[in-house]
Amino acid sequence: MSLQEQPGADAHRGPTDPPADAVMPERHPEAPEPGAWLGTHYDQCFGCGERRPEGLHLRIAAGPGVSVAAEFEVAEAHQGAPGLIHGGLLTAAFDEVMGSVSWLLRVPAVTGRLETDFLKPVPVGRVVHLRAWCVGQAGRKFYYRSQARLDGAEGPLVARAAALFVAVKLEHFVTHGRPDEVQAVLEDPHRYRSLQAFELNP
Repeated sequence: MSLQEQPGADAHRGPTDPPADAVMPERHPEAPEPGAWLGTHYDQCFGCGERRPEGLHLRIAAGPGVSVAAEFEVAEAHQGAPGLIHGGLLTAAFDEVMGSVSWLLRVPAVTGRLETDFLKPVPVGRVVHLRAWCVGQAGRKFYYRSQARLDGAEGPLVARAAALFVAVKLEHFVTHGRPDEVQAVLEDPHRYRSLQAFELNP
């Protein structure tokens, strides 16, 4: 079955839309069960890290199929306009949550493109509930969607996002990041979730 909404839609597809020949990837058999917290992939990560006092402190859980759910509270440090979240930080939350979908596939991936639609204001002090899921794969490219809501997972929709992620190998992070810290993550599987994916995709 085609992932496009209608025949011929590929001619009008955008860069975050899966092509007509995309397939739906399968959740890895050793992925965490739905409802299990994923934990952080790096404690200095602005999105999910424990050691970033100004960070989003996203709590991300595995969802059904190839999906995740998450939440975070909008703090004073997250403001753009007075009393409202900075749009870039909400986009960062989408980036983190959609990137976490890759951990259910056990495929390390990086953001290639991310598009955000802001629908309603998001005030400081409110809890944002996010959901992200995969809509297709074409080779190394993975296509994701995400939604953000207030007042619970079924509350009013305040923003949505679409993204293209690209699968990479461990060498990407070693070459472009901090090799010593990458190694530290690999050596502490009880604290980080990165090891599982890197072991299966060396």
